[in-house]
Amino acid sequence: MSFLLRREEVLDGERLKAMLEESPARAAQAILMAAREGLVDAQALLGQILLDGRGIAQDQPLALRWFDIAARQGHLMARNMLGRCYEHGWGCAADASLAARHYRVAADAGLDWAMYNYANLLATGRGVGEDQEQALDLYRRAAELGHAKSMNLLGRYLEEGRVCPADAKAARDWYRRSAVGGDFRGQFSYAAVLADEGNIEEALVWLHKALADGNLNFLRVASEALSSATDPRIQALSVEYHQKTVWLSDEKNRLTREALVDVDTGNVVNHEVVQAWADALNTDDPFPLPRK
Repeated sequence: MSFLLRREEVLDGERLKAMLEESPARAAQAILMAAREGLVDAQALLGQILLDGRGIAQDQPLALRWFDIAARQGHLMARNMLGRCYEHGWGCAADASLAARHYRVAADAGLDWAMYNYANLLATGRGVGEDQEQALDLYRRAAELGHAKSMNLLGRYLEEGRVCPADAKAARDWYRRSAVGGDFRGQFSYAAVLADEGNIEEALVWLHKALADGNLNFLRVASEALSSATDPRIQALSVEYHQKTVWLSDEKNRLTREALVDVDTGNVVNHEVVQAWADALNTDDPFPLPRK
């Protein structure tokens, strides 16, 4: 059954996002129609669902085109997503230098996610010259805007005194704010601080939260870090982290077989997604090891 938009729905990007949560296929029709009507939020959202294959056939090159259309009209998140596409080679050849230029445009315009992504490139010297001072400044700006992932990385700079005076108290506060903000790495960092202070019970609470939300790459590294913990209760969590790692790895392999392999021929049908998942599992984190 086709879905017809009322005029007010065409003009309401937030309503389209809510619809996407309820019914991806129905929402995809609405998003496509709204994008054709010129709604910039819908154009950016169309790029996202094409990138993810949510409610619509996955098409990364087409996603890139819609992000570009929205970005040219000033949509900052679309500009940021152009950077993501070029950084990871989603629908295009990977080009970290071009990714950095897109991130910088959106970061200069005030988008916290772009500040974070651009800072990651600066911190690791990908596509740009390594510049820890500028990376720190961007993490701080994004953190002050409420970006939880940046809060955690700002905490790391402050704790280690990396291109700034060491400030354990400020680092602790940023870790706490990152943890409360929902970043699993921030939750792990804050748990480590609490454990150092002898507050094992609260540390375990945050470690369980990080376990629930952490991705495969994080859990793999965190499991190894926990195995050397001095407290037996924290050390025991290493097993749970490892078990979750095994489960996520098996689930990723299952989804790969179901989504990317032609059941009749056994041939891989979407090499771009295979590469995207590989990139997602091997991201260049400026601090690859969790705080111990």
